[in-house]
Amino acid sequence: MNLHDWIDELCDLLDVDSEADESLLGDLAEIAHDNVHPAAGPVTAFLLGFAAGARDAGPDAVERMAAKVQALAEAWDRPAGAAEPQDADTEADDEVDEDLRHLDEIDEDVEADEDEDALV
Repeated sequence: MNLHDWIDELCDLLDVDSEADESLLGDLAEIAHDNVHPAAGPVTAFLLGFAAGARDAGPDAVERMAAKVQALAEAWDRPAGAAEPQDADTEADDEVDEDLRHLDEIDEDVEADEDEDALV
C-alpha cells in the first residue's frame, strides 16, 4: 500500500470526500519540522486541512493557504530546537566561546611550532 492508497482509505474511514495532495502536505510538513519544531510538521498539516475543510476550500485555495503557511515557516525566527530567548544561558555560551578561542590559540601555537621545526 502506498501513501495515496492510505489517504484514500483514511478518507473513506473518516467519511471525508476530499483529495489530498500528499506531495504538498509532505513538503509543507517537512519545512515546518525543519524550521519551527519537530512536532510542527503534523500539526501544520492538520491545521491546514482543518482550515481548508472549514472554508470548503478547493484545491487552488488550499495551495494558496499552503503557500502562506510555507512562507511563515520559512521566515520563522528560531530554528528547530533553539532555546527560547528567556531560556538561553548566556553565561555558559560565553564560557564556551572563551574555551573555543583558547583552543584556536593553542592550534595557532602548534602550527607555529611545526613551521619552526620544518625550517630546522
